[in-house]
Formats: sequence, structure tokens, C-alpha cells
Amino acid sequence: MPAREILEEAKKLHAVSDSLYVLAEQHAPVAEALAILSENVDNTANLLKVMVAMKMGIPTELDTVIN
Repeated sequence: MPAREILEEAKKLHAVSDSLYVLAEQHAPVAEALAILSENVDNTANLLKVMVAMKMGIPTELDTVIN
């Protein structure tokens, strides 16, 4: 199902965002840039989830994938 695949990609993007944030905490010279990138990636993941909800609906079995 396309909705499931898109939501799985959103989940991966959230993980990338988390990784970038951890790197930001560890590398002061680039911390601000990495934090901004982390936030942008996280926002993109959220937008994907909203798009799926608005355009495809969210079947109940996908509720666990969203979070």
C-alpha cells in the first residue's frame, strides 16, 4: 500500500533527524547548521505524514507506523 511505504519513509526521516541532532550536540563548530538541518528533515517527515492523511487517509492498521 502506498500510504504505508510513504509513512515508512517518514519514519526513516525522523531517525535521520535524530541522528543529525546528536551530531550537532557533539560537534560545536557545525552545531547550529546541523540543528537546523535536523529540524528541516523532521519537518519534512511531518509534512509527508500530513500529505498521506489528507490525500490517502490513514487506515487504522497504519496508526502504529505514524508514531
